[in-house]
Amino acid sequence: MERTERVFRLFRIVLFAAGLLLLTGGFVAPSAGWGPAWALSFGKADTAGAPASFADLAEKLRPTVVNISTTKVLKGRQMGPMGGEMPFGRFFGNDEFFRRFFGDLPEREFKQKSLGSGFIISEDGYIFTNHHVVEKADKILVKLADGKEYEADVKGRDANTDLALIKIDSPGKLPYAHLGNSDQARIGDWVFAIGNPFGLDHTITAGIISAKGRVIGAGPYDNFIQTDASINPGNSGGPLFNLAGEVVGINTAIVAQGQGIGFAIPINMAKDILDDLKSRGKTTRGWLGIAIQDITDDMREALKLNDRTGALVGDVFPGEPADKAGIKTGDVILEIAEKPVGDSHELLRVVAALKVGSVVTVKVLRDGTEASLRLTVAERKERQDLASGNAIDERFGMTVQEVTPEMARHFSLPDKTGVIVTEVQEGGLADEAGLKAQDILLKVNQTRISGLKDFQKAIGDGEAGDALLILVRRGKTSFFVTLKTERK
Repeated sequence: MERTERVFRLFRIVLFAAGLLLLTGGFVAPSAGWGPAWALSFGKADTAGAPASFADLAEKLRPTVVNISTTKVLKGRQMGPMGGEMPFGRFFGNDEFFRRFFGDLPEREFKQKSLGSGFIISEDGYIFTNHHVVEKADKILVKLADGKEYEADVKGRDANTDLALIKIDSPGKLPYAHLGNSDQARIGDWVFAIGNPFGLDHTITAGIISAKGRVIGAGPYDNFIQTDASINPGNSGGPLFNLAGEVVGINTAIVAQGQGIGFAIPINMAKDILDDLKSRGKTTRGWLGIAIQDITDDMREALKLNDRTGALVGDVFPGEPADKAGIKTGDVILEIAEKPVGDSHELLRVVAALKVGSVVTVKVLRDGTEASLRLTVAERKERQDLASGNAIDERFGMTVQEVTPEMARHFSLPDKTGVIVTEVQEGGLADEAGLKAQDILLKVNQTRISGLKDFQKAIGDGEAGDALLILVRRGKTSFFVTLKTERK
């Protein structure tokens, strides 16, 4: 009897072990093989391939994310009882009606508050956020995950990339987020955001990287990561994490009309300017002294290029680095500092990141032949523009005339050269191409124009349907347009 009971107990143990094997997929991994404890939930995925849970990562990283509230003191008249503008102005359009009946109302100060997010990047209290979160703020209050609040100072800001570095003074060491490598992030990778949408602090949303290198018109150095992780007002300045718990982006913008479309600044862009923000409070960017533009299909045809790769030089500023290096108008820049150039926007970003004073190699295509030139990078001053954003396509319908000596002096031309556009017909081919009255036409298909006869001959040499590549000077900038003669 006892032997029979022992057999049954052994049989039950075997059944339990077999069931355990089935539930665990046939094996039980040793704990040492799983890595950090917070990564346990990512050892397996559900049937759709998604992470089983973000809980462990979220618990670990929440303390590195902060709530940022700002206060701006503004002055104005007609303040209503709730601190806003009196509504009557919206109906009558100005203050004159009220001055007649109520007198001139005195200006009053009122406070405007806003919310955003940020994340700690060092144990001594440095925090990354967006420039627009703290712009013109009179007071910045940072709230940590444990509820403690500190006033913050702005240590550096850069409006062109919408980045700001602020700092709080805490009595102890703070938890901080590790910065990853956004260049290694891939489209389709899982990411998650932690922030304060609509003031709801430490909200976590998850999604994937939908695209990279997005240009949305936010600034001259647009290079956004697009994600479908929910990003809302208040998320600005907060981190976008990968599954290793590293920051790969800084949540910045949304498409108001869409859902699941958010944009984050690549963390590598922030890392590139971090030292400048700490030491100088602003960024230092490279400068070549050229105006550039993208290559259109018509320009590719006129220049006999194989493709539209590169940035076309529309103007070279005298005495600047590009001029000293021998770069000329009409060159196509293919590579700089051993980095290939796909278009003018890419060149703009690469040059901005170059170290001032460094000597780099610029590979250009000139008249079908590649050449390598050595160039010393200068510092970009405010209001200097590296790129001229003209991307113009087609056509005719204009009146031109000789450039007189008086015109040459007025337009600061080095000599009496080119022809001046005196009239552009609305809806004509020149109008469609973007030409305007007072534009100076300097070259046609690489032939320099010294006067009206040269211009008429140059445009007459082309066959119907050909694209004419025209170098235009407008103000202090030169650029190219293409005009296509009509087919007969």
